[in-house]
Amino acid sequence: MDIKNKLFRHVALIGRPGKDIGDTLEAVKNYLLQKKISITIEKNTAEMITENNLPVFFESEISDEIDLIIVVGGDGSLLNAVHIALSHNLPILGINRGRLGFLTDISPDELEKIGDVLTGNYITEFRSLITANLIHENNTTRHLGIALNEIALLPGNLAQLIEFDITINNQFVCKQRADGLIIATPTGSTAYALSGGGPILQPQLNAMVLVPMFPHTLSARPIVVDGKSNIELSISENTQNLPHLSCDGQNRIAINTSDKILISPYEKSLQLIHPTHYNYFATLREKLGWQSDLC
Repeated sequence: MDIKNKLFRHVALIGRPGKDIGDTLEAVKNYLLQKKISITIEKNTAEMITENNLPVFFESEISDEIDLIIVVGGDGSLLNAVHIALSHNLPILGINRGRLGFLTDISPDELEKIGDVLTGNYITEFRSLITANLIHENNTTRHLGIALNEIALLPGNLAQLIEFDITINNQFVCKQRADGLIIATPTGSTAYALSGGGPILQPQLNAMVLVPMFPHTLSARPIVVDGKSNIELSISENTQNLPHLSCDGQNRIAINTSDKILISPYEKSLQLIHPTHYNYFATLREKLGWQSDLC
């Protein structure tokens, strides 16, 4: 992580619809205006603000002048903004109004830290992403999505075990029977994968972790692999209820037994902006309730 000196003057403000964050959006908007910052508000976000006379944008129409995205919400809100950030090569700063906030690390009563960021006092951190493709029986490929946190193989409409093979870099690893499988980035190691018993990975690691979900054998354990790995999942024909695949908890896509799932590193990384006081392990202590004197 390096200290950067770029100044930010044009901000895109994004919140997650359905969340009661209007007061924080108003506070952030007013703070930015006091700092003479140009603001453009995402269309659905603008509807959460009582009085808005600022320009709005749709996801596909963001201005080339924008140099920073500020997201108000929780980690889920930030995940929703990832696609905008990646397609326009923009950094993201998060204001936390969620439950945990591993990725959104400025609280609403610390808005002065936004001012520090605007004037170039911040840390830029690059987070890796993964992507999923479906390879059909006729060798055609369908892109399923990208994920900052995880790609999950999930049960279908019935709670039945899924039988599948795991191959990494063309080397067969094992056959598993489980409720599913979570393949997570270091960022996602503190999300869904953590609840499944996976390890916590430092964000700077170039790695992925495979976490089986309620495996049928006690010997099935999480595996950490190189972040450049290509992971292939093949669903057994013995699986009666077709499983689904989900990227960062978004749309669930049904998988046929004749299809193969290929999960690989994504070519772009996400730029996260942190205040200069940011400390990853301090975040873990706070969010996970660790007692520093007992670790």
